[in-house]
Amino acid sequence: MAYRIFYGEPVAMLGWDQRADKRVSTERFSTEDQALSRAREILDQDFNKVVVIRDRAGNQLSGVRLQLRLGYCGVD
Repeated sequence: MAYRIFYGEPVAMLGWDQRADKRVSTERFSTEDQALSRAREILDQDFNKVVVIRDRAGNQLSGVRLQLRLGYCGVD
């Protein structure tokens, strides 16, 4: 199954149109593990980025659900 990561600044991700907004980046991965690993890299580099993972069916993993999936369990 294919997974896509969308990420960018919060303002760009709010109500974004993935086909038109160049401030939103996207990457494709063949496995969920690859997509989650890349999401972790993005958040580790800049925790202010908004990251969304979608599978081929359109199911979305983002926000707190994504952070919990990546092992972020609390605020410093």
